[in-house]
Amino acid sequence: MTTKKIAKSSVARPKGAAVKKIASQPDTVRVAAIQMASGPNVSANLAEAEQLIELAVDAGARLVALPEFFCIMAMKDADVVKVREAEGSGPIQTFLSRMAKKHHIWLIGGSVPLEAGAANKVRNSCLVYDDRGKQVARYDKIHLFGLNLGNEQYQEANLIEPGDKVVVINSPFGRIGLSICYDLRFPELYRAMPDVDIIMVPSAFTATTGRAHFETLIRARAIENLAYVIAPAQGGYHLSGRETHGDSMIVDPWGVVLERLSRGSGVAIANINPAYQASLRKSLPALKHRIIQCQEIAVDVIERRTVAKRLSPHGGESTK
Repeated sequence: MTTKKIAKSSVARPKGAAVKKIASQPDTVRVAAIQMASGPNVSANLAEAEQLIELAVDAGARLVALPEFFCIMAMKDADVVKVREAEGSGPIQTFLSRMAKKHHIWLIGGSVPLEAGAANKVRNSCLVYDDRGKQVARYDKIHLFGLNLGNEQYQEANLIEPGDKVVVINSPFGRIGLSICYDLRFPELYRAMPDVDIIMVPSAFTATTGRAHFETLIRARAIENLAYVIAPAQGGYHLSGRETHGDSMIVDPWGVVLERLSRGSGVAIANINPAYQASLRKSLPALKHRIIQCQEIAVDVIERRTVAKRLSPHGGESTK
């Protein structure tokens, strides 16, 4: 597979593309959800991801998220196993670290195939890098997709070894909860996230299930948690014959779709407003009205140890 040539003018045409002019607003953070239609060639996918990250950065994004398996959508499961990496080493993780450091952004690495306990499987891992290029969080996909519609069948359990822990990380932009694709159907996962401000859902929904459910589920998770949801997705036709839904979107805590990109490679970009979110939570304190707790779910809350200079939501520096 050869690298797709992405011109800024061509990416600008789809609604929600990164180069669309988004008005700057005080006390907001610009975020980006990257959409791809990845193929089986890792190098080609990384080259395309790099161009899309640059578009997002050029548009002012400081928090950028890639889709599920942005680095490979393989012809067969064995091809994914061949490119799996040990945590902390390998070309895919090196790429993510380099992009975050080069552009001084926080980068959500969609998902990456990492080593699993079984030789023929991978962990489907969402990796988070801070603006120094340091990996600061890892979440392994818990819920594994299974679908049997006769002529359309998927069984992720044949390839993926599931995780067993919810992961939340404190960032300069608020507390970020990590999830991947099929997790979206399980609201108890998000209810287990303490005080989460932003929910990440890198995805590769099928065209069939995505058309029916993707937007509804994304908006529901935003509304019930009064959280921003950033959902970068695979969107298009893949060499394996698979078709993914796309419709990458950024949704606010009231369930409003701030920006979206229906199909093809590009970037959806929007401003998130912590003050607006706080006002909604004050006006409708639904999170404080919870009675049923998800106490049996293990949660890993990652605190940033350094309190030295870091970016404030204004774009300046803060030691808070």
